[in-house]
Amino acid sequence: MITVCMATFNGEKYIEEQIISILSQLNDYDELIISDDGSTDSTVEIIKKIDDKRINLVFNKNDRGYSSNFYNAMSMATGDYIFLSDQDDIWLEDKVTITLKYLKSFDFVVSDAFVVDSNLNLLEESRFKTFNISNGFLPNFIRTRYIGCCMAFNRKVLDALYPFPEKKYNIPHDLWITLISEKYYKTSLIDNQLIKYRRHDNNVSNGGLTVKNNKRSFFQIIKSRIIYLYLLEKQKGKTKRKNKKW
Repeated sequence: MITVCMATFNGEKYIEEQIISILSQLNDYDELIISDDGSTDSTVEIIKKIDDKRINLVFNKNDRGYSSNFYNAMSMATGDYIFLSDQDDIWLEDKVTITLKYLKSFDFVVSDAFVVDSNLNLLEESRFKTFNISNGFLPNFIRTRYIGCCMAFNRKVLDALYPFPEKKYNIPHDLWITLISEKYYKTSLIDNQLIKYRRHDNNVSNGGLTVKNNKRSFFQIIKSRIIYLYLLEKQKGKTKRKNKKW
């Protein structure tokens, strides 16, 4: 069974197109959990109008914010395989089939993507090539280029994520998933472009911290990495694999 976790907030412009691209690849017993973060536009109405039994629309009421909204969706996932989805991209027709093949051998995978503008005009042929993306713990600990909408993972990775980091640590959901997966589980990149990733002013993604040429930024980065190591060590007992080498 597949669970797709989507976080929404004022996404009326693209949400229907994205949901349709997802549902077309799911079986009747799969689920699409959509957690809405208090949209003030017609996002919720559009979702309800689709009226598909595989959609589980929930509301993030207790701890607002982009990553908290995703955590809310993931906490309700019942599937064996978890896919993450943004509200404004498009899944290509073979995304699920190809991803599931990889998840038979790996615990966590990240696919390539076509980068497009708001009107789906191609901006970058390969996000992997543009950002020179590689897997492994060390490069992603220093600065990850993974984005959540290209991720999928199995149930044991999801279980190892709990409890999610407290908001005070300011760790994006996709960074937390990356660190846990690359530290403790078997991971792989998928060289196929499996989504059209919209890049526009409203994008929210982690991208890691940017090193600026001043001491404050340097020490902020060092501090954040120390926090990451602390949280990973706390989480170690919840994982089902021994530490991987860096």
